[in-house]
Amino acid sequence: MYDEDDLVPLSALQHVLFCERQCALIHVEQAWKENQYTAEGRIMHERAHSKRAESRPGVRTEFGMPIRSMELGVSGMTDIVEFRENGVLYPVEYKRGRRKAKMMDEVQLCAQALCLEEMLEVSIPEGALFYGKERRRKAVHFDDELRALTKESALRVHQIITLGITPAPVYTSLCKRCSFLESCMPQLFSKYQDINEYVSRMAETEPGSEKEDQ
Repeated sequence: MYDEDDLVPLSALQHVLFCERQCALIHVEQAWKENQYTAEGRIMHERAHSKRAESRPGVRTEFGMPIRSMELGVSGMTDIVEFRENGVLYPVEYKRGRRKAKMMDEVQLCAQALCLEEMLEVSIPEGALFYGKERRRKAVHFDDELRALTKESALRVHQIITLGITPAPVYTSLCKRCSFLESCMPQLFSKYQDINEYVSRMAETEPGSEKEDQ
């Protein structure tokens, strides 16, 4: 169980699955860069959180519920929680784009479910992701495998923060969508995985080096 002061934002779980270096830049170095994707996502969440509770037959919808889990060590806010008949809770998370290959979105939603389960002492078997580009929900079943991945992701975030070390950049296809692309420069540093190799190559190109004299 974590203390109140140790709680990290729910979004950190998505960050660590997207890229451990990005996670450390945000949650260790307290850096932030915004691009089109992050701005659109932020605006979507702000709109959801600003809505008032709604009721219709069989369901009450709450927006922007503060949640936390002392077991996971996370806190945050839901986009939507539907309180359905027979005591069923159904969390829904808004996402601006389309479904992703990694389980980042599913883990963030599952973390919300685990927070609600801990706070309200209920069982939540399923929730949904609503993608803005597709304009429809994708049901997410909180099975044992997803719950385990969610707990592992939360633990990894806390490990990174405790170590206080930002991992070296590794260039992948995901980097093109990252707001830190220009400052992180993963393409440059990934070419030189070994710092000794990097220093050696730089020395070879300096004026007066043996290679330059040839």
